[in-house]
Parts: sequence; structure tokens; C-alpha cells
Amino acid sequence: ALVGRPNVGKSSLLNRLLGQERVIVHETPGTTRDAIDTTVRFHGEEIVLIDTAGIRRRGRVERGVEHYSVLRALRAISRADVVLLLIDAVDSVTEQDAHVAGYILDEAKSVVVIVNKWDLIEKDSYTLQQYEQRLRQELKFMPWVPVLFVSALTGQRVNRVLPLALRVNAERERRLTTAELNDMLRNATARYSPPTKAGKKLRFYYGTQVDTQPPTFVFFV
Repeated sequence: ALVGRPNVGKSSLLNRLLGQERVIVHETPGTTRDAIDTTVRFHGEEIVLIDTAGIRRRGRVERGVEHYSVLRALRAISRADVVLLLIDAVDSVTEQDAHVAGYILDEAKSVVVIVNKWDLIEKDSYTLQQYEQRLRQELKFMPWVPVLFVSALTGQRVNRVLPLALRVNAERERRLTTAELNDMLRNATARYSPPTKAGKKLRFYYGTQVDTQPPTFVFFV
């Protein structure tokens, strides 16, 4: 799913990914009103790309068509495996971008941050690194997400979007071994010592809830 504020270039990016003008693009915010599913084959894999309406702050969403457009955008997030969160490079990260990121995390979806309109930014040797540093500070509640700087208008780095999304999805579906879980828990407790109660340290155990699909790992203290 391609999501973000109005006029960050979601439809333009979709058209560039498809190599054709499949959806209407206009500089007026709110041109896209529905969540549009488009199927594309990429390196032998079938991918459904969902273009969505821009998600504005709740207080600014008008009753009627826009209200339902936003609901369909949020539903697209829940349907997706990987969400591409588009950010306008000129505006940098806004409060609403952070809100949309929160919607994605609430649905426990994998996410790639796409900084669009990178062609409009004046650059020197340090621009990208400094910009990413500021961006990660604004989105510090999700430090693990990959960030890609693109221009849907010129096509810059757009060819990296789908390969990156597929790699993220592969990591999402990766099964962890018992040894990997033990290492993760050991590293976590080494970095952050568990609290004590009455002089006794908490001890961690884990098991597997096998009646869920896929099985859910449950931690006990």
C-alpha cells in the first residue's frame, strides 16, 4: 500500500512503477478518492499495489467523500503486508507523517519510508546523510525502517522501490530458530538489565502457542 498525506506523490510513484499513466495525477490535493488495487508482475512475482487517498489530520477531514476515502486508505494499510510511507522531501517529516506512521505500526505492518520529490532539494556531498539523520530523529519510534530517496517525476531510484519492498517482506516472513530467539533474549537482557523485586532478578522463559497460525511465541516472567 502507498500511503501518506495528500499531494506527496503516491499516484505519481504508482504510475512510474507501472510504467504507464494508470491513475490520475494532479497538483490539487485530494485527487485520489478511492483505494485502487493494481496487479503487477515483478521478477516472476505477482504484487498488488494499492494507491490510496491522502490521509489528513482528523480535524481537517471533511464529512462525506473524504471521510470514506480516508477510511479506505486505513483499510488498505490493514490489507497490506508492506506499506510504503511517502514523505514530501520539501516539507520533510510533518506531524501528520508521524501520525500516519503510527497507524501503520498499530496494524503491525512492515514499512519502507519513501522520501519523494528528492529532485527538488538542493544538494551537496552531505545532504542525503544529514536529511536522513533529521528524518530518523523525527521518526525515532521506528528506527529500524529502511529509507529510500526517490523522484517519481524523474524516475530517480524508483527502480529500487519494489526490490526493497520484497526484501522487507521476506524478512517479515522469516522464521526464527530457537537459537536465534535465545540470542535475541540474551542480548536484550545484557543491554537492559531486568528489574529486581525483593532482591531477586526477573527470569525469562518462552514457549510457543501452537494453536495460532503462524505459531505465536509467548514470553513469561
